[in-house]
Amino acid sequence: MKYFFMRHHQILIIGGGNAGISVAAQLLRHQKNLDIAVIEPSETHYYQPAWTLVGAGVFDVNDTVHKEADVMPKEVKWIKQKASSFQPEQNNVTLDNNEVINYDYMVVAPGIQLNWGEIKGLQETLGKNGVCSNYSIKTAPYTFECLKNFKEGNVLFTNPHTPVKCGGAPHKIMWLAADYFKKHHVFNKANIQYWSGGTRLFGVDKYEKTLYKVARRDNVDMHFYTKLVEIDGRNKFAKFVGFGPNNKDKEYEVRFDMIHVTPPQSAPDFIKQSPLANAAGWVDVDKNTLQHIKYKNIFSLGDASSLPTSKTGAAVRKQAPVLVQNLLSLMHHEKLSGSYNGYTSCPVVTGYGKLVLCEFDYNNKPDETFPFDQSKERWSMYQLKRRILPWLYWHKILPGKM
Repeated sequence: MKYFFMRHHQILIIGGGNAGISVAAQLLRHQKNLDIAVIEPSETHYYQPAWTLVGAGVFDVNDTVHKEADVMPKEVKWIKQKASSFQPEQNNVTLDNNEVINYDYMVVAPGIQLNWGEIKGLQETLGKNGVCSNYSIKTAPYTFECLKNFKEGNVLFTNPHTPVKCGGAPHKIMWLAADYFKKHHVFNKANIQYWSGGTRLFGVDKYEKTLYKVARRDNVDMHFYTKLVEIDGRNKFAKFVGFGPNNKDKEYEVRFDMIHVTPPQSAPDFIKQSPLANAAGWVDVDKNTLQHIKYKNIFSLGDASSLPTSKTGAAVRKQAPVLVQNLLSLMHHEKLSGSYNGYTSCPVVTGYGKLVLCEFDYNNKPDETFPFDQSKERWSMYQLKRRILPWLYWHKILPGKM
């Protein structure tokens, strides 16, 4: 076993994804002399929102990848290890190499964990046998291969019973697939099915009305209160189990020719097993201030936090400045005045060149940016997602400029 002298940093950030990098950059823009360290083991940084478009064949997967070193603020100390446990009473974090880092303040933003192994047989068949997923950079290009190779039969799209990052993604690819099939004259031979662990198609009435129209247009057969429990890729069948009031424990075995899987998701294991977590496993923070309920020198944002809103990059963009404001206020012994209202955005692609820009708050009330009805499908909003948002991500959001 190796032992180390304990290192100390003024601010320790767990995670070098969108949330962690944005917070670090914004903190430094406010106060350049801050001593900040970021714990992030990965050498690569991904723009994951574009993977839906990769799966649809209209975005180059290589353009979603940058070196982590290129997005890491130069002024921070990059600790290329994994965090393994927390000792918040001592202001310590233990790394997977047993090194202990001490901090004055901590921001916890490690992202979400994809639990592929919860579905029996999935890992053995993912990326072949017509089993695809846009939730992995390795398999998103295979989604487009499945679309191109489809001739006829059952096409399944799944949405798990857990929270997921980008809640609209499980059916964005479904609308794109339907449109692709129409353009290539196989739509009438496709039986499109949506199997969801949710209770409805979308949580905001205004946008859900539009999406139900899209579902009728695309002849989608929808099933709710179900979870995917097993896939047999070789024999082309998927097994679902119901858990709703009218289908509890009912089993469904469904044959497929293509299936797009969204895996169950959770907070990372090292978060769930830590004193920072609430009963559901998420970092337990105040939903307005983003400050930890128990440990006042700890904040959290993004997918691993307990914030009761959709887990999207757009949510992080609104959370980061609130967290930065409140953290700096705490450091200066001032009242925490920053407040996050739960804003999130889900740009739901409903076909090639069509998008519904859903923006809403904690109360599922629309909180829109543009002076027009955003519940309508628009070509301009599709261009926003395909061309403008990726540029903004790399050049404005990560550097802390917006």
